[in-house]
Amino acid sequence: MAEAAIVARGLGKRYRRGEANTYRTLRDALAGAARGAFRPRANAANDREFWALSDVDFEIRQGEAVGLVGRNGAGKSTLLKILTRITRPTVGQATLRGRVASLLEVGTGFHPELTGRENVYFNGAILGMRQHEIRAKFEQIVDFAEVGAFVDTPVKHYSSGMYVRLAFAVAAHLEPEILLVDEVLAVGDVGFQEKCLGKMGDVAQSGRTIVFVSHNMAAIQRLCTRAMLLDGGKITATGPCDIVIKSYMSSFSQKAGTTGAALPAVNDDESFKLESFAISQSENHADIMIDAVTWTKIARREIGIGIHLRNSAGATICNVGPKLTRLAVDLPSGRSHWQLRLTEAARVLAPDNYMVDIWFARPGIEYILTVDSVANLALPDRDPYGSGQAYRADLNGSVLLRPKLTVSAHA
Repeated sequence: MAEAAIVARGLGKRYRRGEANTYRTLRDALAGAARGAFRPRANAANDREFWALSDVDFEIRQGEAVGLVGRNGAGKSTLLKILTRITRPTVGQATLRGRVASLLEVGTGFHPELTGRENVYFNGAILGMRQHEIRAKFEQIVDFAEVGAFVDTPVKHYSSGMYVRLAFAVAAHLEPEILLVDEVLAVGDVGFQEKCLGKMGDVAQSGRTIVFVSHNMAAIQRLCTRAMLLDGGKITATGPCDIVIKSYMSSFSQKAGTTGAALPAVNDDESFKLESFAISQSENHADIMIDAVTWTKIARREIGIGIHLRNSAGATICNVGPKLTRLAVDLPSGRSHWQLRLTEAARVLAPDNYMVDIWFARPGIEYILTVDSVANLALPDRDPYGSGQAYRADLNGSVLLRPKLTVSAHA
């Protein structure tokens, strides 16, 4: 059996809500003092300690590709930051055997004033590579990142896509023994994501170790040999990808009727709130109805709703928003009741458990509020073709087509 590349024992990370930052420059100190003059004192409820990670134990063998899944706030990024020594654990320890490269956010480890070329050599030196080793890989890195025309431009002038392409190319090509990758690949376009997944597959097959954090379950299944599920800072499941992903998807429960405070919303505007949400189906399961109650402090012009539907494997089935559908209204101040009917939706969806994400936005301008996995939509088993065989989403796919066959005889 291969040696353990990563070993975590009793890892825990504690934070304190409302804890003051440690300022490192005079500018930061003055800015902090100015903010403090107008900031209300944290009360006891806001000053409580909480554990982002608690009693985490695992081993990852050399050459394994392990997916790390879980809801937003489950502790995935905190765990990776501990593994990369960015953050110290409060308790426990993590041991990594081998040279580590990480890609946790756009431009990790890059100096904005240095050029792309200089940052490649700078990152390589951090990884312990010698100059002749970096030089041998340099052209491959630049070609992969597709930044050849800008390689001698300071990276502060790069777009986020160029940043992440070059950062990933450096991390993947300089042959680390352990590669830690967060959801950052979502920044790239579809073609680049495919390119990265292919490269990570090559890295894994070469015997190096990968820890891959993603909300894309199809990518987890494609790349990883097993997965771990983090929930509330604890590892609640570990094993083959398909089993862990099913456990992850089944952990979402129907939240109809819950208050806005209980909904896991990412709210970019405190004057707009989601107070309740419910999803239901018509008697024949053909139509899907969505009801939501929002509250806004001030009247809004053209606020729309968006729907993201994922199957039990985490793959996107449909993702439409107000920019595409123009489903937007002029919203008065106070409470508003939204009713959205997805006509005939269940007639084209296979029996499965679907996760529903919703968001509210100004069409083509900005997101106001997003809620991931706000509800579970279960479509019952049925025999859509009258063949006596139940349609299974895991075998037959998530979309029900209505094929018609015409055969003409020819002499």
